[in-house]
Amino acid sequence: MRDIYVLDLHTHTYASGHAYNTMNEMALAAKEKGLQLLGITDHAPSMPGTMGLLYFLNLKVARREKYGLPLLLGTEVNVVDYDGKLDLPDRVLSEMDVVIASLHVRCIEPGSPEENTRAYLGAIRNPHVDIIGHPDDIRYEFDQEILVREAKKYGKLIELNNSSLAPTSFRKNAREADRQILKLCKKYEVPIIVGSDAHTEEDIMNFEYADALLLEVDFPVELIANTSVEKLRALLV
Repeated sequence: MRDIYVLDLHTHTYASGHAYNTMNEMALAAKEKGLQLLGITDHAPSMPGTMGLLYFLNLKVARREKYGLPLLLGTEVNVVDYDGKLDLPDRVLSEMDVVIASLHVRCIEPGSPEENTRAYLGAIRNPHVDIIGHPDDIRYEFDQEILVREAKKYGKLIELNNSSLAPTSFRKNAREADRQILKLCKKYEVPIIVGSDAHTEEDIMNFEYADALLLEVDFPVELIANTSVEKLRALLV
């Protein structure tokens, strides 16, 4: 893996219900790994086992710096219908530092290509969403070109999820889907963000498989948001 990466925004703590470290443990591990910024984006309430609305309402009391490491605290919110409805209200999402919107089979059944595309577009058009998470699950067939064009129009980042590409991933054949999306992002000059999707402290900024794919498709470094905190903050505005 190249040493061009300085941040990771897609990580989970105990609060997600199926992750295995505390916020403090994740922050300390990120600091020790040399990150310049860590995002913690726990699953929103529709995911079984995660926290309820009150957890996210009260996230404002948590410190945005630990061990000298800046933190962005937010959520991986679930798209729950084919119009792109999300499982946290806008008034809560507006208080988050970062919002990733994803489709998960435990929260929405895969629909037709048209329905899945509409679900993604609804999330993209929500002003509080910053990142479209792992749009590489082939169970959700959708129009990739429309997604990339709309992401550019609305200023959203598209995630390249390292966990999707791991040999142990339950998102089968994600690699080919990611290859096509990266080609479209390159064509339309749409920035991406690499996410570890870490559910343990050891996986923070583990971009091994994602970085290999970026090299394979000769993806421009200038379109990768993880290479600079300043670049990321400008893209999140």
